[in-house]
Amino acid sequence: MSKKKKPAKIKFDCSQCPGWCCSYERIRTTPDDIALLAKHFECDEKEVKKNALDFIDGEWFLRHRKDDIYKSICVFFDRKERHCGIYEVRPVVCHKFPWQNTCGYYDFLKFEREMMGDDEFIPLPYPK
Repeated sequence: MSKKKKPAKIKFDCSQCPGWCCSYERIRTTPDDIALLAKHFECDEKEVKKNALDFIDGEWFLRHRKDDIYKSICVFFDRKERHCGIYEVRPVVCHKFPWQNTCGYYDFLKFEREMMGDDEFIPLPYPK
């Protein structure tokens, strides 16, 4: 008789992060991602590509815009509330991130906040 493996416990909380992974320069989208975004925004895929994606080296990536914390961030990221604005329909690469049960940035953020004694401290990766 084989025992079922328990899923690994997730050791991070995206709601406590200022969006590090959303600042990655290239967030790849698949044709299925683009179709899902078009359905979500009730438009055609051409509109999604025109308004929210960049075509680089033969692939589609989420467009970026300026951000106060990071140099730039995903066009769908809510910069005021610091969370994904399309969480339910985010691209598959975003669903899978960080690809394991821990997030290195979240661990770093927790450590820095504990050291600073400030639950909202955000270590800036780029000089202002």
